[in-house]
Amino acid sequence: MEASSAGRQDDAGPAGRGQQLAGLLTRVARGDHSAFEEVYDQLAGPVYGLVRKVLRDPAQSEEVAQEVMLDVWRTASRFDASRGSAGAWVMTIAHRRAVDRVRSEEAATRREQSLAFGPVHGEDVAELVESALDQQRVRRCLGSLTPLQAEAVTLAYYGGYTYPQVASLLGVALGTVKTRIRDGLIRMRDCMGVPW
Repeated sequence: MEASSAGRQDDAGPAGRGQQLAGLLTRVARGDHSAFEEVYDQLAGPVYGLVRKVLRDPAQSEEVAQEVMLDVWRTASRFDASRGSAGAWVMTIAHRRAVDRVRSEEAATRREQSLAFGPVHGEDVAELVESALDQQRVRRCLGSLTPLQAEAVTLAYYGGYTYPQVASLLGVALGTVKTRIRDGLIRMRDCMGVPW
């Protein structure tokens, strides 16, 4: 009996799995522990994989992956299926957490170095300001994309997923993902005023 039900889940394809995951998150939002166990079983591995790509350190990756799954438990009520798939929502949380950890580590290292090497010079300040302004422009332009374009671009370029992996995560056809990413990149290019 179990083998036949597993076969039916596989036959459902990515869209069916995405809908199942969205339903599980709805139950998690109501405090359903068994639904959370299913979400954990499905996503803990991919979350760890994504975090590990960003952090590289296995111990930190495990810690951040656990924090992500805890966030999913606490914030499941914030998931909005109209803005994207459940898998992409969780992976976005994972990516943000991993990037936050990297930034935190880098900031701590910079603080330690500045204390060790004395005051920051004018060229260093100019470089830091320019980098911060570039990051703000990218975030602003990413915000100008449609939610579907932003989701696909974020997974492909910030999450490190291949186009087929993005299609699987989002539960859509590969051609749809390619179109969303292409259109999103064109829109970002125009927003940032960067020539091709």
